[in-house]
Amino acid sequence: MQGLSIQSLKKHKALIPLYVCTALGCGGAVFYLARLALRSPDVSWQKHANPEPWEEYRNKQYKFMATRDYSEGSPAPKF
Repeated sequence: MQGLSIQSLKKHKALIPLYVCTALGCGGAVFYLARLALRSPDVSWQKHANPEPWEEYRNKQYKFMATRDYSEGSPAPKF
């Protein structure tokens, strides 16, 4: 197929922004999924070391965009 090799990209320069945008979108998706897997309190990788990891985030903000101030406390119930 044309546009999949370096030499054909030199002939069809209009495809370069398409590949750049696709690569940035894939990179952003991989970054966000890795962030969710590693930083989210909903995921527990070591259940024996910390059986309730969500308790560490009771008064912390871990969302990209929050519409509420979490410094005064969380509305989550205490068990």
